[in-house]
Amino acid sequence: EEILTHGPKVTYVPPTLPEDEDSIFAHYEKGINFDKYDDILVDVSGSNPPQAIMTFEEAALCGTLRKNVNKSGYIKPTPVQKHGIPIISAGRDLMACAQTGSGKTAAFLLPILQQLMANGTAASSFSEQQEPDAIIVAPTRELINQIYLEARKFAFGTCVRPVVVYGGVSTGHQIRDLLKGCNVLCGTPGRLMDVIGKGKVGLAKLRYLVMDEADRMLDMGFEPEMRRLVGSPGMPSRENRQTLMFSATYPEDIQRLAADFLKTDYLFLAVGVVGGACSDVEQTFIQVTKFSKREQLLDLLKTTGTARTMVFVGTKRQADFIATYLCQEKVLTTSIHGDREQREREQALADFRIGKCHVLVATSVAARGLDIPDVQHVVNFDLPNNIDEYVHRIGRTGRCGNTGRAVSFYDPCADNQLARSLVTILSKAQQEVPSWLEESAFSGTGSGSFQPPRERFASTDSRKGGSFKDMAAWSQPAALGVNDEDDAWE
Repeated sequence: EEILTHGPKVTYVPPTLPEDEDSIFAHYEKGINFDKYDDILVDVSGSNPPQAIMTFEEAALCGTLRKNVNKSGYIKPTPVQKHGIPIISAGRDLMACAQTGSGKTAAFLLPILQQLMANGTAASSFSEQQEPDAIIVAPTRELINQIYLEARKFAFGTCVRPVVVYGGVSTGHQIRDLLKGCNVLCGTPGRLMDVIGKGKVGLAKLRYLVMDEADRMLDMGFEPEMRRLVGSPGMPSRENRQTLMFSATYPEDIQRLAADFLKTDYLFLAVGVVGGACSDVEQTFIQVTKFSKREQLLDLLKTTGTARTMVFVGTKRQADFIATYLCQEKVLTTSIHGDREQREREQALADFRIGKCHVLVATSVAARGLDIPDVQHVVNFDLPNNIDEYVHRIGRTGRCGNTGRAVSFYDPCADNQLARSLVTILSKAQQEVPSWLEESAFSGTGSGSFQPPRERFASTDSRKGGSFKDMAAWSQPAALGVNDEDDAWE
């Protein structure tokens, strides 16, 4: 980002988005296991939670919004939507944990947009300072853009105007767009703070603050930025705004920290096991040595043919190296990581989405939230250093009731600290645990930074039984600090 690196000024302006209805409403096909969502255990902790809804009709959405929901191919709400929509509509603060690919974005967008429309909110292009009703923050450029596209879809034909700001794109271009009117502002933390700091965004009218991938937003890489945001001049206190947090994983220490941002009577919504992997993803492990990984990858990709595959690696350098290697081996491959120009990142994703390249090599910048249709395989070429990141990575497949497959290369010399956590994840998702992995986990060498199962932290307020019942928070905190991959400082 230009304001921090003091490098050349960023002048990139992304292509103008198509405004036609077909492009806006191109939607995701739900898979054969979609109805299985109804059987997922749901737990709402906290006082007086509102009744869940069973259908979108019960959400009492206004006509245009209901029409847009239908055009998006949404037939019935997923569990996080059944519970999340009425909680948000009732004005309650929420910390929600639901498995990857389970419809979290619509769970917060629909009730927010409904409320804004009911109040007749309109975006004014006459103000030199925009005062949005809602701010949505997410950790990466690609994810915040995806959320913006969803907001644009649901707000189609209404008076509500969503806008997106993120690094790697000309600030002037984004500010010009912002000043055309903005009710819902989507942004990565750094660029968001930049436009607030420049006086282009005022916070006095803010009613909703949403953190997507909330655990990532509150680890040490992002927490200072989030505290600066909530401490910004004009920002309503937590008592005077509604704060909503969503993720698929919540390490215990982050749950405690998150409570600082929420009203004391917030609700905790857990869909499935907190931090658990989606059972629609078949997880397999191959024991490898550091030097045999490349050949194993090539063999694997030869058997998968042209199936859309994401390959996760540990570093930006490794991403370029593996992508080049695969291209030399005549595998149509592209790559995405934090050092690539924004134009290149967008091009790589576009090539992967349309099938021009059927393999995308990525660092953890693409691990969270990205929703790409028909990703059939995820390969962990390098396993991440914490279990939550593993859950997010494999969640790029098996979305919206579709099935998927994740293959991970396990190097006993490098990955032992994850062994026990992996065994727990596999067994909770009803997956086969290889005997060698179990052996590694319980031989003493795999203990690493494993934390045994325990109850979610006891709350000091009136949640059921004084604690978050018995869902194990067996995940380690995400890697601390800005790692190889974040858009933290954009």
